Amino acid sequence: MAKSQPSLPARKAFVVQLHAEAQTERGHFKGRVEHLVSHQAEHFESLEEMVAFMVRVLARQPKP
Repeated sequence: MAKSQPSLPARKAFVVQLHAEAQTERGHFKGRVEHLVSHQAEHFESLEEMVAFMVRVLARQPKP
């Protein structure tokens, strides 16, 4: 019997902390994002920077 993969795998988990100055209602995202498995972290000034960091980190993760 094949072992099923979790629908929310830990290797794809991130924590996003928004800066007090972030104005999400205006599309202004600023803060810090951290990958929970590797502990890599980066500050971002836009939603695009945050997503780009996530894509880079996930591209380097070994496939299960």
